[in-house]
Amino acid sequence: MKAVLFYGPQDIRYEDTMIKPLAQGEILVKIKAALTCGTDVKTYRRGHPVLIKNIPSGFGHEFSGIVERVADDVTNFKPGDRVVAANSAPCGECFFCKREEYNLCEKLDLLNGAYAEYIVIPERIVKKNTLLLPDDLSFEKAAFSEPLANVVHGVERTEIKPGQSVGVIGIGPIGLMFARLAKLKGARVIVAGRNPIKLKLAEEFAHADEIVDLKKYTNPVKIFRDFSEEKKGLDVAIECVGMPEIWELVFSCVRPGGTVHFFGGCKSGSKVCFDTTKMHYGDIKLMSVFHHTPKYFRQALELISHGEIEVDKLITDTLPLNKVEYAMQRHIAGDAIKFLIKP
Repeated sequence: MKAVLFYGPQDIRYEDTMIKPLAQGEILVKIKAALTCGTDVKTYRRGHPVLIKNIPSGFGHEFSGIVERVADDVTNFKPGDRVVAANSAPCGECFFCKREEYNLCEKLDLLNGAYAEYIVIPERIVKKNTLLLPDDLSFEKAAFSEPLANVVHGVERTEIKPGQSVGVIGIGPIGLMFARLAKLKGARVIVAGRNPIKLKLAEEFAHADEIVDLKKYTNPVKIFRDFSEEKKGLDVAIECVGMPEIWELVFSCVRPGGTVHFFGGCKSGSKVCFDTTKMHYGDIKLMSVFHHTPKYFRQALELISHGEIEVDKLITDTLPLNKVEYAMQRHIAGDAIKFLIKP
């Protein structure tokens, strides 16, 4: 088959590769839709300590498709089934899984290889995190289940409530989905970003109440605080950039008793500095949420299939498989939200 393989930072290659023979419990899926992701862009630029364990590696992890073949012992899927699979599945047996903290599983089974004509789904993901698609749901929309699952997890853990003031800094696809879900929760939402494409989608997709162009306002703290009730600070501030200086900035935006959610992952080894007096005596909750679980993957598919989130608005363009590197470069240049890759 044709596939895009990761050989190292800024070294991905479109080439012929063998389709792995099916082992026990596995299925082979013909990919109909794959999506580019900010994590893939970071991986392309500098590698990834968790997702990429061997070189060369499959690349890409958001996809949907049609079951082509199944191992002899697979009974829950058959050739022709329309499916979406997550990029991971927990073991169910480790310290964290026993505490139902499945996203922290010590033996998380990770899957890459969405930028290809076919992908083999491992047994554990087949059993725990592969779902049949409703007949009327497109492959393009279904492929958003994995990124949306991360956001559904993050919103639930943040405990966003109706009437709260919620600020989102960083309005890539994840930030935009955070803003949209916060609106669905009944919150008043303010977002901040620099990219004109993303600022437009903050209105058309997320339906944010206020949109701040950071090219005009270099420090959004006052604007965010003015947006809040009695100008005391936001109830919730969510960081979706992954830069230490932005982590520190959002800390200044919340009120005493507020919540700061650091969702954007910073470069390994990064450090941040917070005012401990404000944090302690202000009773401020600092939190981060990583990844998703089977529960949130299912909830994400339901939200998409019920039409509650118009995820296809986040697609910048459709590209063939041999244009994945071009897509990465477009992301780095700030010219895209997500590309739909069609093998």
